[in-house]
Amino acid sequence: MAAHRKPRQRSASGNTARTAATIALASAATATGLDGTGHAEPQLTPGQVKAKVDKLYQEAEVATEKYNGAKEKAEAAGQRLKDLQDQAARAKERLNSAREDLGSVAAAQYRAGGLDPALQLALSDDPDRYLENAEFVERAGNRQKAAVGRVRKQLREIEQLRGAAHIELTSLKSRQTELKRHKKTITGKLGSARQLLSRLDAQERSRLAEAPGTERASRSSTGPRDRLASPGSATAQAPNARAAAAVSYAYQKLGSPYVWGATGPNAFDCSGLVQAAYRAAGVSLPRTTYSQIDAGRRVSRSELLPGDLVFFYAGISHVGIYVGNGRMIHAPNPSAPVRVAPLDEMPYAGATRVV
Repeated sequence: MAAHRKPRQRSASGNTARTAATIALASAATATGLDGTGHAEPQLTPGQVKAKVDKLYQEAEVATEKYNGAKEKAEAAGQRLKDLQDQAARAKERLNSAREDLGSVAAAQYRAGGLDPALQLALSDDPDRYLENAEFVERAGNRQKAAVGRVRKQLREIEQLRGAAHIELTSLKSRQTELKRHKKTITGKLGSARQLLSRLDAQERSRLAEAPGTERASRSSTGPRDRLASPGSATAQAPNARAAAAVSYAYQKLGSPYVWGATGPNAFDCSGLVQAAYRAAGVSLPRTTYSQIDAGRRVSRSELLPGDLVFFYAGISHVGIYVGNGRMIHAPNPSAPVRVAPLDEMPYAGATRVV
């Protein structure tokens, strides 16, 4: 009789492992659609791309205005620091002159029979000790008192200037740190916008850059659009000559590229264009949209005249120059140059007449 062998039992753990592997492979195949592509990003329509890009540009513009404000404050702090350093240098010259006078008194006293301890103290290289021991002045003669008083005054002035300079230096460093932070935000937003736009072909990108009702002009173009390079009736309707000059400047800059942080003469951001236009008209305006809206008298939308500044978004992050007929000239964003556009292109926030 043949020996009966028991059938080999399969390892439960082996079955479990193979089952798990099978499930994992099936899951992977399902996730990839069996084509090995993994989770692909959904294909965005041109309209969806435009919405996302517009939002990124608006966020970048908010950061740009913050950058402009921080830059303005940094430049002011730098100028104040320079002025303080210049004042300290002049005070040091006056101190040296005063100490020379005191040295003359000391030399005369030495020739007359020795150096007064008070003069030894005043001529020392330890100003703190000098200031802490002012009682020696009472023991000095009239000429000596006058010379010592001048030295003391100059030392105090220098110490005050050094303290003020330290404060300005701290402020400058803080503003420089703020500038770097805003710059990083701006470049990040603009980089994301470029990546989104790269998904579109050239024709779609061009179509998205042209908002309804906008007019662009190249300063080298010829043909019907050349009429945009002339302010025409806009300057005639301006409330005064300076507003007319600002409008005329803005028309001359149609077609100029948008560059964040730029104030001309060949490239602009939105508030930079406004500032440059009124600077050409002899009017000094603040650098940022947040300050420009308070630079003049508020006017209602029904009262708008060419030259008025028109502002957009709840955060007052964009500005243009009104040119009449419900239109403005503005620097939109990196995808579009300076152009004429309808006020309804963006959420309207208010207007100011600066002259």
